[in-house]
Amino acid sequence: VGVAETYKQPTEVFKNIARGQLTVVSTAIAGAVVLYCSLFWVVWRAARRIEQQHRALKERTDELRSSEEQVRQLQKLEAVGRLAGGVAHDFNNLLTVVNGRAQILLGRLPPDSRERKNVELILATGKRAAALTRQLLAFSRKQVLEPRVVDLNTAVGDMAAMLRRLIGEDIDFVFRPGAALGRVKVDPSQLEQVVMNLVVNARDAMQAGGHLTIETANVELDRRYATEHAGVAPGPYVLLAISDTGVGMDAETRAHAFEPFFTTKELGHGTGLGLATVYGIVKQSGGDVWLYTEPGRGTTFKIYLPRVADVAEVPTETPTIRRTGSETILLVEDDDAVRAFAREILGDHGYTVLEARGAGEAILVVETYTGDIDLLVTDVVMPQMSGRALAERLASLRPEMPVLYMSGYTDDAIVRSGVLESGIRFIEKPFTIEALAETVRALLDASAEQPTT
Repeated sequence: VGVAETYKQPTEVFKNIARGQLTVVSTAIAGAVVLYCSLFWVVWRAARRIEQQHRALKERTDELRSSEEQVRQLQKLEAVGRLAGGVAHDFNNLLTVVNGRAQILLGRLPPDSRERKNVELILATGKRAAALTRQLLAFSRKQVLEPRVVDLNTAVGDMAAMLRRLIGEDIDFVFRPGAALGRVKVDPSQLEQVVMNLVVNARDAMQAGGHLTIETANVELDRRYATEHAGVAPGPYVLLAISDTGVGMDAETRAHAFEPFFTTKELGHGTGLGLATVYGIVKQSGGDVWLYTEPGRGTTFKIYLPRVADVAEVPTETPTIRRTGSETILLVEDDDAVRAFAREILGDHGYTVLEARGAGEAILVVETYTGDIDLLVTDVVMPQMSGRALAERLASLRPEMPVLYMSGYTDDAIVRSGVLESGIRFIEKPFTIEALAETVRALLDASAEQPTT
């Protein structure tokens, strides 16, 4: 027993020492694990943050690169638009004379004349040239719009029957109107042209048949969309989407789709102005157009038009207007041929016409003519002084004299972004005999109805 007790004491001592060392080691290991985990957590969080920042930087870089490319494309289209607008101004003066003189000559030829066919061909060709010029002006956003508050569901629904006849029986056509659709403010005739151009393109892309779908919906474009699409403001819009199951486009074709005179159709089967016209009309209406397409997977055009709170306007029938009169008209036009044509039209309809080649002559006529001048008809774009500046100058001499502006090119003197200022009357070149006579008569009658002070 004594020997056993002697050996038991050191054993307990060794056990206690071992327990203490184990506790120290365990504590050290636990501390090391905690420290490692903490360091791992810090490093992992830092890596995650760096990764997120890198991803955000990459996305921002891609957005900037995309915006840069869009801005470059917009600048190119703007430059082409300015050139097209300038050409259209001079070309429309020429067409005014060509088409007008052909119309006068056709009216003077007897019904059985052998020359009628030639004159009719000249007039028809001139009208086609005028239509091409209008398309150029639409692309360059230099046409004059007459916007009204429109319900897209009603507008497209009214066109449905015509569109079905246009695309043929081998293409299934579906119109899906959006519920509680908001209103937009557009020129109804221009909206119709947009839909027609896109539907014709869709039909041509589905030679073996397919499906054409037109949809409308209320949408909200956020800041992200606005950032990714140059020139678009965030806010409430109405979507008009036109989709087909045709051949689609590759990336190269898509990049040039909205450029004027670019076409994939055979020679003689397209001018290349259809999509350019769509682009110009939508942009001039304050909207945006976006193209989604892949080869073999069809094409979708998404048109976003700003939503308005106004009630849709119901078009009223225009009463028949007489064309003749006996009033005195001051005609100001710097192009001799256009001025001679307009003078002949007005003279043939009973008016007394005072002529002026420009602003200086017009001011002299007004200062020296002792009789009444019932109407000023003036070109807008003239050397030295614009038609708007001339009208303002003459207002102090003849405050009751109404003004009719005429031009083949819209100018900021009378329009803002292609929309006429309130109270301004305008006739677009090339105008027909009937158009000028009716516009002049309507303006004179409206002026006569106004109370004098």
